[in-house]
Amino acid sequence: VQLQAYGGGPAQAGGSLRLSCEATGIRSRIYKWGWYRQGPGNTRELISLDDSSGSTQYGNSVKGRFTFSRGDENTNRVYLEMNNLKPEDSGVYYCYASYIGDYWGQGTLVTVSS
Repeated sequence: VQLQAYGGGPAQAGGSLRLSCEATGIRSRIYKWGWYRQGPGNTRELISLDDSSGSTQYGNSVKGRFTFSRGDENTNRVYLEMNNLKPEDSGVYYCYASYIGDYWGQGTLVTVSS
């Protein structure tokens, strides 16, 4: 299983970005997905975590601004809609998937300027 994340880039404070992540090398549907952010302190912060149970867990710093969603049922693709961006949202965003084992994407850099 390989995860490919993309959609990062520069943004202005108050702006929006949409990240995407796709899993390849697997035919079964992945039910548990997450997004994490690694900032200047190198700690990895939870952004969203969804296990298809009906609710998505969000990190406190992004609640109400970021939204996780899934692609069509026939795809293993997820998205992170990021609105009202703040400079502190800058960092490398990693997608995560759990299917028997844990898998991580390569990260996509988001830079928000004030």
